Amino acid sequence: MVHISGSSIVIKTLKCLGVDVIFGYPGGAVLPIYDELFKDNAIRHILVRHEQGAVHAAEGYARATGKPGVCLVTSGPGVTNIITGLQNAYMDSTPIVCISGQVATFLIGTDAFQEADATGIAGPCTKHATLVRDVNQLARKIHEAFYIAKSGRPGPVLIDLPKDVQVSTADYIHPESEIVHPTYKPSIRSDISVIQQAVDMMKYAHRPVFYTGGGVINSGDQAGALLYDLANITNFPVTSTLMGLGGFPASDSKFLGMLGMHGTYEANLAMYHADLIVCVGARFDDRITGKLSEFSPGSRVIHIDIDRSSISKNVHADIPIVSDVSYALKDIFSLWKKICSTEDQSSKLNGWWQQINEWRAVECLKYQQSTTVIKPQYAVDRLYAATKDMDVYITTEVGQHQMWAAQRYKFESMRRWVTSGGLGTMGFGVPAAVGIQVAYPDSLVIDIAGEASFLMTMQEMSTAVQFRLPVKIFILNNERLGMVRQWQQLLHGERYSSSYSESLPDFCLLAKALGCHGIKCEDPADLDRCIKEMIDYPGPVIFDCVVEKDENCFPMIPAGCPHNEMLLGDQPYSSGSESDDDDQYDKHVMV
Repeated sequence: MVHISGSSIVIKTLKCLGVDVIFGYPGGAVLPIYDELFKDNAIRHILVRHEQGAVHAAEGYARATGKPGVCLVTSGPGVTNIITGLQNAYMDSTPIVCISGQVATFLIGTDAFQEADATGIAGPCTKHATLVRDVNQLARKIHEAFYIAKSGRPGPVLIDLPKDVQVSTADYIHPESEIVHPTYKPSIRSDISVIQQAVDMMKYAHRPVFYTGGGVINSGDQAGALLYDLANITNFPVTSTLMGLGGFPASDSKFLGMLGMHGTYEANLAMYHADLIVCVGARFDDRITGKLSEFSPGSRVIHIDIDRSSISKNVHADIPIVSDVSYALKDIFSLWKKICSTEDQSSKLNGWWQQINEWRAVECLKYQQSTTVIKPQYAVDRLYAATKDMDVYITTEVGQHQMWAAQRYKFESMRRWVTSGGLGTMGFGVPAAVGIQVAYPDSLVIDIAGEASFLMTMQEMSTAVQFRLPVKIFILNNERLGMVRQWQQLLHGERYSSSYSESLPDFCLLAKALGCHGIKCEDPADLDRCIKEMIDYPGPVIFDCVVEKDENCFPMIPAGCPHNEMLLGDQPYSSGSESDDDDQYDKHVMV
C-alpha cells in the first residue's frame, strides 16, 4: 500500500481503469488534480474552451469507441456548465464519468465562492451523482462510477470532489476484483421461457418488422452481427431510430430506412400496418410513435431493452424481454433455427414484402434539383459520394441538416454516426467531433452542421487547432433556424417569429481568425471540387456551404399525427399499385 494524496489517487485510479484522455477546463477547486496531471504525463488532457464542450467531447469519444468518456471541471459555474451535456448523455445512454471540483467540506453550505450543489443539480440528469467526503473511499467511488456508467443502460455519472479531499492523504488500495455495486445490479439476460414466447409470436406473424434503436449500438459489434443474421433467417424488414443508424447495413435490401417524424414513407407505413413489432433496444419516444393512441393499431409488441423502466412506458409490450440486446438476439436466433424453416418463412412474407416494395416506389426522398442554388439534400448526397469509401465518422448538430444527414448518408457499420437524439442539443456536433478525432486521429471526422448550431460551440475549433485535430465542419448555411422556420411555415400560419439569423459572420474570415482553413461554396457546379479541398486539407476546416434558404425537410409527420399521415412536400403522390386489400392498407397522406 502507498500513502498518497487524494488527487494522486484520482490519477492512479483513472490509469488503472484504462483512461487515456480527459476533456476538461481547470479552476481553483481542481488545481490539485491538474497538478498531478502535470507531474504524471500518462493521461492526455484536452483543454476545451467551455465546460459544455468537455462533456460533448467526452460523449463523442464514448460513442465512437464504446469506452466511457471522462471530463474534469471546477466547482460552481464549471459544474453548472456541464448540465446540458449530462442530460444529453443521460437521454442518449452514453457512458461518461465527470469529475467536478467542490469547495472544501467545511465550506459546503456556506455559499462559499464558486460553491454549487453539484449532486443536487446533476442528480436528475445522471445515473448517479456522489459527493466524496472521505479520501479513503475515493478509489472505490471512482471504480463504482465507471461500473455504473458502462453497465446496464449506459449513462453519465458525476463525482463531486471537495478540494480538501484532493489534498488529504490515504493508502491507495487497488481493488482485487471488479467492483460490483451493492445495490445496482442490472439484469443482462432474460429467462429462456420468455424468449420462447417471443419466438412463437414471431413465427406466426404475417406483417412483422424489426424496430431497432441505440441499444443495438451500445450492446456492441456482436449485437449488430446478430441482428443482421436474425433479419436474414427470419426475412423480417428492419427499420431504425435516429440513434440506431448503423446498427444494420443501410445498403441491405431489408433495411427500410429511418422511421419517425422525418422517416421514410415505407418505414412509417410498415410500422403502422405491422401485426408484430420486435423492438430491439429502442424506447418508443414521441418522435417515433407520433400520435400514441393511433400508433401501429393492429400490432403486438415484443420489447427487448436492458432498462426495465423503458419497457411498456409508452407502448404496452405483450412480451417484455429485460436483457442486453446481444444476449436476447443470440437466444432468439438459436431457438428460431431449431423450430422454423427459412424457406417457409420467406414464402409466408411474400405479400408483406410486395406491399413494402410498393411503398418504396413512392421515392419519398426525392427533391427538385437546381443548377443555380445548392439544395441541402444535394450537398449531403455529394458529401456522401465523396466519403462513403473512407474511414469516416459523422457528427451533426440539431435541426434540418441533422435530418437530411440521417436520411441521405448511408451507414454500413456501427459507431460511425454520432448525433444528439433525445435532448436535441444544438452545438453538440463540433465538440463531439473533437472527441472522436482525439480517439481516432487518422480518421476523417466531419460535423454536418447548421450555421445557427455551429455558432453555439464554434469556440471548440480553437481546441481543434491547438491539439492539431483535423475536424471538418460542413455547414449547410440557409441563414435560418431551419427546423423552426419549417414548423412556422407548415404549422403556424407562416408567422416567422425570430427564425432568421441576421448578421452572420463571414465563416471564411472566422476560420482564419481561429487558425482553420475556410471554404465557401454557393454554386452546385463547384461543390465536388470544394468538398475534395475540404477532405484533402490536413488541418481543421470550416466549410460554408450556402444552400437554398427555404427548403423543407420531407417526409414529415406533423406533431400529433399518426404514421399514416405524412407530408411529402410538393411531390405528386403516387400510390403505386394498390394492395389487393385496399382497406387493410388505406393511406391517408397529406401532400
